[in-house]
Amino acid sequence: MEAALVPPLMVSTGFLPTGSLLQSLVQICNEVCSMEKLPVLQGRNISTMVRRIKLLASLFEEIKDSDGPLPPSSILCLTELFSVIRRAKFLIQDCKDGSSLWGLMQTELVSNQFYGLVKELGRALDILPLSLLNVTADIKEQIELLHRQAKRAELFIDLKELQRREELLVLMGSNSEKNRKNKGFIDLVKVRDVLSSIGLRNTVDYEEETSKLEAEAHKQAGSGGLIVVSNINNLISLVSYCKTIIFIDGEIEKPCKEDMKLHCVPSGRFYDHSSSSQSLIPNVPDEFRCPISLDLIRDPVIVASGHTYDRNSIAQWINSGHHTCPKSGQKLIHMALIPNYALRSLIQQWCEENNVPTTESSQSSSSDLARSSSKRELYENAVDHISVVKAAVDAVKLTAEFLVGKLATGSPDIQRQAAYELRLLAKTGMNNRRIIAEAGAIPFLVTLLRCHEPRIQENAVTALLNLSIYNNNKILIMAAGAIDEIVNVLESGNTMEARENAAAAIFSLSMIDDCKVTIGKRPRAIPALVGLLKEGTPAGKKDAAIALFNLALYNANKVSVVFAGAVPLLIELLMDDKAGITDDALALLAQILGCSEGREEIGKSRILENAITLLLGLCKDGGEEVARRLLMNPRSIPSLQSLAADGSLKARRKADTLLRLLNRCCFQSHHQIG
Repeated sequence: MEAALVPPLMVSTGFLPTGSLLQSLVQICNEVCSMEKLPVLQGRNISTMVRRIKLLASLFEEIKDSDGPLPPSSILCLTELFSVIRRAKFLIQDCKDGSSLWGLMQTELVSNQFYGLVKELGRALDILPLSLLNVTADIKEQIELLHRQAKRAELFIDLKELQRREELLVLMGSNSEKNRKNKGFIDLVKVRDVLSSIGLRNTVDYEEETSKLEAEAHKQAGSGGLIVVSNINNLISLVSYCKTIIFIDGEIEKPCKEDMKLHCVPSGRFYDHSSSSQSLIPNVPDEFRCPISLDLIRDPVIVASGHTYDRNSIAQWINSGHHTCPKSGQKLIHMALIPNYALRSLIQQWCEENNVPTTESSQSSSSDLARSSSKRELYENAVDHISVVKAAVDAVKLTAEFLVGKLATGSPDIQRQAAYELRLLAKTGMNNRRIIAEAGAIPFLVTLLRCHEPRIQENAVTALLNLSIYNNNKILIMAAGAIDEIVNVLESGNTMEARENAAAAIFSLSMIDDCKVTIGKRPRAIPALVGLLKEGTPAGKKDAAIALFNLALYNANKVSVVFAGAVPLLIELLMDDKAGITDDALALLAQILGCSEGREEIGKSRILENAITLLLGLCKDGGEEVARRLLMNPRSIPSLQSLAADGSLKARRKADTLLRLLNRCCFQSHHQIG
């Protein structure tokens, strides 16, 4: 909250004129009293502050209507009151427009800010010469009562808000007996109820809350410190996960509480998946054993060869430098680990029937003791007692896996929504992009690029664009055969936004040198970019231009750009101020000049003639200043003379005209000096 940082109005250097001061007081009081849809949080503090300001508004209106002179001693008081009301307005506005969850975490701080403003109000009224003002007895009585109440006011912190915050914190990080029975996960129903109690009741509310939290994280990045930003990011993860489970899984029919308990947010517990504890489990069916560890598979994933392993085991195998399937020896064309939901369901069913826990609890007693001692610290600080890293990472992981499952098995409507959520999730944070790729999203998103439903295709290509920002994902996207599908979208996508984001995805992928070569060898890639350069919106043309520039850094691609017909388009864009990509077009033309075909094509064009036309127009409009700058450039006159001698008829005529204009300007300058 920034309201407390708003400086009080300075009064030492003079005061507003009496009429202006009273008008300002009436106006700011009306602004506060007319605020609509006041927030759920800080309800009593806000309503009490608004009521007090309404009483003051009556005083100011009556003073203004009396038209009598104000005693000099009242000016200081009225100025101080203006400062207090102004800061109260900012504080209420912050509560109204800011993040509800972050406001809940800071409930004591915000309550103290309201309390401080009430006390300042009382001190300002201490010096109000009420007996000297021309107001009615009723108004005097009301202001005196307001003064006494402000002096006696005490700090008010809403116990219900504290309870809601405590419930949320306990749900996110406590070690209750119920959580242990749920194997480290918390009940989403309770989280939803807490969020609903602070005004988050539908998808729009959740999306707005996420945006507000992101804005708060950006604001705090410069002053709040890493812990504060991490805590806000944890809240973003929680809101994102809850929105995904509640509103995607229950898109048509609201899930009942029993169903929703199946979807839970990790509480931050850590479990050791060591083979020593797993070896105690008897009679595990062979099909449920990991081929690497030979233990019960806890998190089954499919690799590129089609074989299934436990995620931890295959991840260690790949991270140690292996790029083959341990079982078949086949080279893995990509490193994505795709969840095997069917096998996971069978393993969970077998575990339930045989009373086998799906996660180990060998460390529970020691971790329980550590957490029980730290639990006392949970409520000492409103910010730092949120799990800093693990809860957020686990929430993103579960969200990504859930969404990938929906991509794989959902209806078109569910796939569209899941692709959209992945698009948003991949928009911020390298960790998010890594986790989404590890959840196996990339192959499914590539498949969705072929979809004829516009929104699905658009969400899929944009999600891949966002994922490609993480360098490791570039390799996975290329290995999944995405480039041909992305080119298809670029060439004939269902929406212009899909085509433009496909161009941006090609630019992002081409940041890797090997990808420049691979993309350039696709016969339709560069012509499709040139097509967007011709047909796209200004933003699309810019995306196409920078993608072509990046590809043209590889020499063989320069020729392809020329043969695709880019030069005439670039010259046209260079002369078009409305296109807004002059710099990008010029940079790409400079790249194309690096090959003989490019120089020849540019030579055939009328770019020099167009340049002369542009310079001639500038000299006529800009007059002596532009001409003087041309004369200062040592290459201007020789270039113009060469063009006047060897250029086309029209170019020679325009070059002669410009030379005469420059000579006249030069003669006038010498004449003025003489």
